[in-house]
Amino acid sequence: MKHRPMFGASSRGKTRRNSSNELKNDREVRGAYELRLLAAAVFVLLLFGVLLARFFWLQGIQHDKYMTLAEANRISLVPVPPSRGIIRDRNGVILAHNFSAYTLEITPSRIDNLEATIAALNALVEITPKDRRRFKKLQDESKDFESLPIKTRLTDEEVARFAANSYRFPGVEIKARLFRHYPHGEIASHLIGYIGRINDRDLADLEEEGMLANYRGSEHIGKIGIESSYERYLHGTTGFEEVEIDANGRAVRTLRRVPPRPGHDLQLSVDIKLQEVAEQLMAGRRGALVAIEPATGGVLAFVSQPGFDPNLFVDGIDPQTWKELNESPDKPLLNRALRGEYPPGSTFKPFMAMAALEGNFPLVHQTIADPGYFIFGGHRFRDSKAGGYGSMTFDRSLTVSSDTYYYQLAVQMGIDYIATFMSGLDFGQRTGIDLPGERPGVLPSADWKRKRFKNPAQQKWYAGETVSIGIGQGYNSYTPLQMAHATATLVNHGVAYRPHVVNRIVDPNTGETTLVEPSPERTLPWKRENSERVIRGLASVITNGTGANAFRNAGYVAGGKTGTAQVFSLKGGKYNARNVHERLRDHSWFIAFAPVDKPRIALAVIVENGGFGAAAAAPIARKTLDYYLLGKLPEAPAAQAASVAEQPSAEHTGD
Repeated sequence: MKHRPMFGASSRGKTRRNSSNELKNDREVRGAYELRLLAAAVFVLLLFGVLLARFFWLQGIQHDKYMTLAEANRISLVPVPPSRGIIRDRNGVILAHNFSAYTLEITPSRIDNLEATIAALNALVEITPKDRRRFKKLQDESKDFESLPIKTRLTDEEVARFAANSYRFPGVEIKARLFRHYPHGEIASHLIGYIGRINDRDLADLEEEGMLANYRGSEHIGKIGIESSYERYLHGTTGFEEVEIDANGRAVRTLRRVPPRPGHDLQLSVDIKLQEVAEQLMAGRRGALVAIEPATGGVLAFVSQPGFDPNLFVDGIDPQTWKELNESPDKPLLNRALRGEYPPGSTFKPFMAMAALEGNFPLVHQTIADPGYFIFGGHRFRDSKAGGYGSMTFDRSLTVSSDTYYYQLAVQMGIDYIATFMSGLDFGQRTGIDLPGERPGVLPSADWKRKRFKNPAQQKWYAGETVSIGIGQGYNSYTPLQMAHATATLVNHGVAYRPHVVNRIVDPNTGETTLVEPSPERTLPWKRENSERVIRGLASVITNGTGANAFRNAGYVAGGKTGTAQVFSLKGGKYNARNVHERLRDHSWFIAFAPVDKPRIALAVIVENGGFGAAAAAPIARKTLDYYLLGKLPEAPAAQAASVAEQPSAEHTGD
């Protein structure tokens, strides 16, 4: 009996084995899955842990920090610039103030085609070539993201026209701004100065001084004159507004406002009417006039001619006008009163006379012969009067302005004594006036010459050089301010006040006033009888000497001294104005004071290339004193007393 294969049993066994394998595989797969699931769960839990920890860090520990940042994103601090202080003269006349006006402004970084935009704007608001030049200059000096004025002081009609079309001009807007205005134009321009846009150098200076934060939102700063020297008073304190903004940066509402504090007002010592009269008398000339009150040091008038209109600089001066001012041969931007340095000529003689009296030199007690020249070291020094003045005494030397006398006096005193004495009058050093940019002038001495020249052969001081110093020539070089200051000190018998142009500083917020109290800077140890003797000598110049014609029938007793300062050396030749180019002719000087018994005013006048002091400068001084002492106005701008070209020939070194 054959056995059949047991296919059924074998199949069942195999099935059981397969099932067992499948089950084992299922368990392995399930285990791997569960492991992966556990790992994923752990990973997710870790992530949630990190998120929870981060949430706790941000919301708990760092809450205050991020709350502040969020508020900063929501709130913007907008600076509110202050109103600049007002400048007035001694009588309350406004010299500089502010007014509000609309300005059309462009932000270059927000405009694709600047030229096309300006051309389109021109159809609504007239934009002149001068406006374009000024805008281009501002653009070159500024950052692209800054808002720059293309047209200032818009009319109401122009504002309305642009407002109706503003949607066409992204990056262009109208702003209301305060503008600085100088109502007297060129009058006192060098004294008052002007403001201009803040540049990189200004920013660096402000940062160095720790004042940069106070200039946020401000676009202008004082550049020269009082506007510069009193900037920290005039500017004021910047305020701010806390403004809530939306996600697009648009203002929603103002949360808080700290108002700005306007700048301090200034009241000057200057009489603007006297200033105007003096500038009228100087019109058409190049030169300067400085008038000082001897008893206080207060500056009464401060003239530099020609001048300029400071209003040109407020909006940003255009390149063409700037070029014209800079390249003019008359140098209208030069402050001649403060920075012009000139040989004083014979106006130096009163101070030489004072030095001689204080030193009690023999010559002041002697009578000498004045033949019209002085020979020293084999060189012939000539007098301004051919043939000389004959017998000469100390007192007469001032009246007739004898060069020969002061040649000898200078040699007798020596350069070191002269330099020491003159330094007490602030010659060769800054007076300390409250204006920026003062020049010190040159007071020569042996020590000065050693420092001045590098070549050893040029460093030695020769006695012959002292001769010319005695009549205000040689290396002598002083500013009109120094001459006026020295004159005021002389007639004040050696009591020296520091010159100043500001009398008081007024806080408009509180009304508190800070006075610039006049106090003697120093008192020179002069004998009263010596200064009185020199003053009498200067009075005789007006009554009997070189100033007599200019002061005839004055109505008051004045003292003064003419001076004629050479511009270049003729090397011994004879001076004749007809044969000399106009800008090489002598400078005309005059110093004066009045009344003699108690001077209320002392002044110095220089007319560049004006010729004789008696012809050009003295009449200007006379008419200036006439107005200040008598209220007498000049009938018309002063004409040349005598055309320089028509003046008679004279030796080159005197009056």
